[in-house]
Amino acid sequence: MLTGEDADTLLVPLIEGLAEDPPWGGFLDALRARVSGDYASLVFRPLPFGTPEARVIHLYSGQAFPPDLAQHHRENLNRMDPMPHHDMREGRTYRLNELLQPGDPDHETYMSELLVPAGMNHLRMIRFTERGGVSGWITVTRRKGEFAPDVDGLLEALAPHMRAALASFVALERERMTASVAKEAVRRMNFGWLTLDREGRVLNADAHGAQMLAAAGRLSRGKDGRLTARDPQLRRQLLDAIAGLSGNPQARPRALVLSREPWLDLLMVPSGQSPDTAQATTQAEPAIVCYLHADNWSSADRCEQLAQLFDLAPSEARLALALSRGMSISEAAPDLGLTVESARTYSKRIYAKTGARGQADLVRFIHRSVLVIA
Repeated sequence: MLTGEDADTLLVPLIEGLAEDPPWGGFLDALRARVSGDYASLVFRPLPFGTPEARVIHLYSGQAFPPDLAQHHRENLNRMDPMPHHDMREGRTYRLNELLQPGDPDHETYMSELLVPAGMNHLRMIRFTERGGVSGWITVTRRKGEFAPDVDGLLEALAPHMRAALASFVALERERMTASVAKEAVRRMNFGWLTLDREGRVLNADAHGAQMLAAAGRLSRGKDGRLTARDPQLRRQLLDAIAGLSGNPQARPRALVLSREPWLDLLMVPSGQSPDTAQATTQAEPAIVCYLHADNWSSADRCEQLAQLFDLAPSEARLALALSRGMSISEAAPDLGLTVESARTYSKRIYAKTGARGQADLVRFIHRSVLVIA
């Protein structure tokens, strides 16, 4: 167990190192100073995805390899690395003569062409493994003179703490990756949001939502801070939705089409804040959350994608897109230059090809397809 001055010197930077970028720079500096080493490194593979080369993280303190030596290692020696990394017993410190054997040609090549030119004549290495199976290795090296006798025990006392730190790092990396994928999915679906108070004043918005509103030009913030629309009909719909949602947390969401080309729609939902609670705190409590959704693709592009996905004819794809955007057959037909009877015939073919039992099914199939994130 790490105690005394070593605990104060090494454990604080080890814990704080999780938030550094790159991580654990201060810890490796402190460890190198503590063992009087020329070099200290931490190597681990944080996630079980991708190729081994892509997964390795190598952190170090001290002099980096000279450029020509680093290139030689990367292009030649790395592939024949004879170090028995995964055969090392977890939690035990190894010396260089336990890892590389004299008389073995590969071992001697690795020693003479990499370790000695890099000043790694004396070395200690320890392996530790977190509970998920991810291994890490701490290595300290010196050019001249052996390490002090207590270095082996110090590294072994550090191993449980490194195991815990690595487990935390792996968990954080998984969360970062999940958040990154989710953020990218939302970005590709082109959603943004803003919040309104009970009077329809804009309280907050994310950058994407504000950008979509500004680009579309259909909605704006009035001089009084209220969300408004230039088009009189859309303005009436907006005011009616705000009035219906702001005083009733149980109200059904309202959907408005702001633009058809390019497509932009708005879903307004009550925030869940009850009127009594809002009055008890401040008038500026969010009462309505507005979700904006834009389609970066033109209608022609979307029709082509629908045709590919569901094997639709061009005229069928155009009608499917119109139906998926909430238009009825009688509304879509004249826009597409069709009679209502022809549009009904096309709709039957669309339902047969997509497996939809009606327009509601068709909307669900399209909006749950991969086109949402295309």
